Amino acid sequence: MPRFKTGLMNGLIDGKGFDTTLVLLSLGYLLVFSAFPLIFNLIMSFQQVDLFSLAQLVRPFVGWDNYRDVLTRPESWPIFLNTVKFVGISLLAQVSVGFALALFFQQSFPGATFLRGLFLAGWIMPALVVGAVWSWVLAGDYGVLNYGLQSLGLVRDKIFWLSDPAWTLYAVIIANVWLGIPFNMILLSVGLAGIPDDLYEAAKMDGATCLQRFTTITLPMMRAQLGAVISLGTIFTLQQFDLFAALTQGGPANASNVFQYWSWQLSFENYEIGQGSVISMLMILFVILVAVVYVRSTRHEQAS
Repeated sequence: MPRFKTGLMNGLIDGKGFDTTLVLLSLGYLLVFSAFPLIFNLIMSFQQVDLFSLAQLVRPFVGWDNYRDVLTRPESWPIFLNTVKFVGISLLAQVSVGFALALFFQQSFPGATFLRGLFLAGWIMPALVVGAVWSWVLAGDYGVLNYGLQSLGLVRDKIFWLSDPAWTLYAVIIANVWLGIPFNMILLSVGLAGIPDDLYEAAKMDGATCLQRFTTITLPMMRAQLGAVISLGTIFTLQQFDLFAALTQGGPANASNVFQYWSWQLSFENYEIGQGSVISMLMILFVILVAVVYVRSTRHEQAS
């Protein structure tokens, strides 16, 4: 026993025991808070889990019936299209505007730091607070957005962003784009800062225009950062739940519903927890696919 204590103390002194403890703690954290919920959700997607069987230790096994039920529901296809539209438009706008702002703030001018801080202020706000603010901005009768559009002569009649089925999804997209632009700007600014100025100076001496410098230097050098931003943006956009809860609740008539909010509705409003778990698993599989594609692409670039 004393020999064991001596060995343990020596291990802690030289750092090996401390490193092992950190690894074990990290592994335990992943098992408890990541692996167990994932496996538990996977098991529930193959079971009949509702309000009556939720507390039971052993639940009826239904196999692929939950998946078949979810995929054959009449609302599943429109909600899938809403999800694709929400993710696609949000990513396109966030990355484009974030990239433009990152390029803008690479320039040296008075007040650049202050303006960059103003953009970051919106990013650190909770999504529910952002949703509450945008519910005022997008209000049909007294909203600021309608007032601005009518003042500029862009629209004649008021747009009821949060109740008109033709506009509700775009209302959430607008709020989500506003919320995600600072995140994209920060990551892309880091990538732009790593591009050597000598490359631009040499291109200027060769007579390259701003557009040519952007297409031949900036974009190729930013390929890895853009891939990371798009991958992370896809994951974060698929996780966006608070804005839907604050603005539209998926309505009216599922016009603004997406998979992440539909999963919550099935699980906690309809108590069809097995079907809600199915949607969660489908989203997890898609996120894993996005991560695998990104990792493989970065490895290919590093190898080449």
